[in-house]
Amino acid sequence: MAEIGRSSISEHNMKKIAWILTLLASAAFAQTSPVDPAATPETRNLLRNLRKAAAKATLFGHQDDLAYGVDWRDVPGRSDVRDVTGEYPAVFGWDLGRIEADSPNEIDGIPFEKQRQYVKDVYARGGINTFSWHLNNPLFPEKTSWDKADSTIRHLFADPAALQRYDSWLDKIAVYFRTLTGPKGEPIPLIFRPFHEHTGSWFWWGRGHCTPEEYIRLWRHTVDYLRKEKGLHNLLIAYSTDRFTSKEDYLERYPGDDYVDIVGFDIYHRPKTPDTFVADTRRMVETLRTIGQEKKKIWAITETGLEKLPVANWWTEVLTPVIQDAGLAYVLVWRNGNPTHFYAPYPGQTSAEDFRRFAQRPDVWFGKKAAAARLYNR
Repeated sequence: MAEIGRSSISEHNMKKIAWILTLLASAAFAQTSPVDPAATPETRNLLRNLRKAAAKATLFGHQDDLAYGVDWRDVPGRSDVRDVTGEYPAVFGWDLGRIEADSPNEIDGIPFEKQRQYVKDVYARGGINTFSWHLNNPLFPEKTSWDKADSTIRHLFADPAALQRYDSWLDKIAVYFRTLTGPKGEPIPLIFRPFHEHTGSWFWWGRGHCTPEEYIRLWRHTVDYLRKEKGLHNLLIAYSTDRFTSKEDYLERYPGDDYVDIVGFDIYHRPKTPDTFVADTRRMVETLRTIGQEKKKIWAITETGLEKLPVANWWTEVLTPVIQDAGLAYVLVWRNGNPTHFYAPYPGQTSAEDFRRFAQRPDVWFGKKAAAARLYNR
């Protein structure tokens, strides 16, 4: 047999071999069990199977996908993503905002009763549900997440009445989460992503309004309360920054390996700024990969997107280079709120054809491949 020299192996194959070796290394270092030692079997299986899936593909997600889209709302079974690609996303984002105020609707107007059914529908189809929480300020309950007040967290732990109020909000989350059950009564596994984008300062828990120690204290209190006091064992906890400049910057407010299952970050493409989005985001992805491997966590882009999608090839020429061969468990784009605020295409939209090409990539999974992976089974 003739010796095979390096020159006879195509550059494409060399890259493919390097990619496979990288993913195998990622899998070897990944966390295999949730940080909650009492996690339900389905929750354990989800984390394990997400780790396996990340070695093959990135799951695609969309916020509020089933609830509304561009020029429609509350149409059973409808989805802008499905209208374009023929299938649902693999990951579905939801929000808990306003549950603390006993509102019948969450922050973007979805009735919690309907959201509950959407979550159950996603689970029944084999998809993944992830929750953020744009909560009001526990010191000033009428003020929203964006009504910034310095030292809120410090004052919260110094004021027993305020802390009791906050804990009562966690009680409401626990009551609601307990209603999210599967066909056998099993708790549906959920990715819970509290206090996100904290490297920015637009929320009251953001970097400019609390110290790292205060942020970590609030995080640990929240997770401990839900897990130990309320007995919720179906949660995978996601730590999610906004932009960051380095590993040290990312980890400044990290609450500890025992309080995090998934590491991620949010990043939006702002076309009015110099177009360094791909390079900057890929740099952050590589830093996140290093952190994930060192801490044995899976990693994800927990929010992203380009508002109104004016770039026709955004999916294949902008997002794909960011996520390709990166070992990401999932990437989620934001919601389709109205004709001037949307992040996934709808039929006829400028980027719809490119989105269809993106959905056909073997290394990107939408709903059908996620269902085939049986993520909740051992």
